Amino acid sequence: MTNATESLVLRTTFTTRNFHGWGCLSVLPDEVARLGAKNVLIITDPFLAQSGLTKQIVDTLQQIGVSSVVNSDVVAEPPLAVAEKLVQFARQQNADLVIGLGGGSALDLAKLVAVLATQDGNVADYLNLTGLKILSSQGLAKIMIPTTAGTGSEVTNISVLSLASSKDVVVHDYLLADSVIVDPQLTVSVPARVTAATGIDALTHAIEAYVSVNATPISEGLSLQAIKLIARSLDKAVKNGNDRQARIDMSYGSYLAGLAFFNAGCAAVHALAYPLGGQFHIAHGESNAVLLYYVMGYIRSACAEKLKDIYQAMGFDVANLSAEEASKKCIIALKELVNTVSIPATLQDFNIPQDALDALSNDAIKQTRLLQRSPMLLSLQDIQAIYQSAFNGKGFI
Repeated sequence: MTNATESLVLRTTFTTRNFHGWGCLSVLPDEVARLGAKNVLIITDPFLAQSGLTKQIVDTLQQIGVSSVVNSDVVAEPPLAVAEKLVQFARQQNADLVIGLGGGSALDLAKLVAVLATQDGNVADYLNLTGLKILSSQGLAKIMIPTTAGTGSEVTNISVLSLASSKDVVVHDYLLADSVIVDPQLTVSVPARVTAATGIDALTHAIEAYVSVNATPISEGLSLQAIKLIARSLDKAVKNGNDRQARIDMSYGSYLAGLAFFNAGCAAVHALAYPLGGQFHIAHGESNAVLLYYVMGYIRSACAEKLKDIYQAMGFDVANLSAEEASKKCIIALKELVNTVSIPATLQDFNIPQDALDALSNDAIKQTRLLQRSPMLLSLQDIQAIYQSAFNGKGFI
């Protein structure tokens, strides 16, 4: 349970309007009309741009008298240059609404584009670690439509961008969506490997939010329910993408995990994962997955009671287990789940060389926004030890 006291003022933030359920994309015309939009910019990736889904949305908008333009410059782990290009494109349009359609990269870029389309300066001016400008207005209206169950980007106020060797973010409540449409039906065609990676990403969000020093009774409830849903459905969704209930559970689990980490924050797993994406362009979900076992094993002693809760939420009996015993079993169960969905277990499996570990560590220690939320504060030496264990495939249990 949280250590929050009665005198502590807690804040929980949610997006304004949220729709979820099989087929709930049907609410899109009403939401576009409610926002008074006449010219819509759709931000998506090249694959989805050529899909029937994007055409369906364009046709639906046309039927209600709304024009649209599609930009599909989205790439995975989007670099700063892509964001700058998209913002310049948006400033040349006469759009009054931005729709983000796709996975986390599309949604992150769509939120950013919607806000910066009406601001001065470049995206780089607003970066968390190095930017000097502060966002001054909400920008264009925005609707987020995720097509994967993993990132939770649809409900957060953050946009993650890849830099030369790591990642940085733009963070502000102006990035919060006006409407969120979480339709599990849109995830049915997601390939097994992407389902696995995004699913472990969502699980990591829920776990890190639960053990975060910023956790509250509200975020804890969101986290545990997300863990319960994801743990019982991820393998099913990976093995059979047409499993309707598994897709529903994963979509809800991802959504709840997004709300949890938006309010309590992610921590060391993400801090160490960012350089993997920046330096080696490993997909974010896989970066988290390969590090989850090693990071959580290293900090286990600082959050044993909460790991016991997590182990129970995953569906295991903890009645006769101490926190020490249950926390160890939880770490092992996390490793087994990652293995079950066929994500590589070591840095070597991703062709990362031994001589890269120092550079990874030096970049990870700079992620103070994330590291400060960990129940165990990590030094550079601690981070080096974790990367080395992930390289060797030897955990701390």
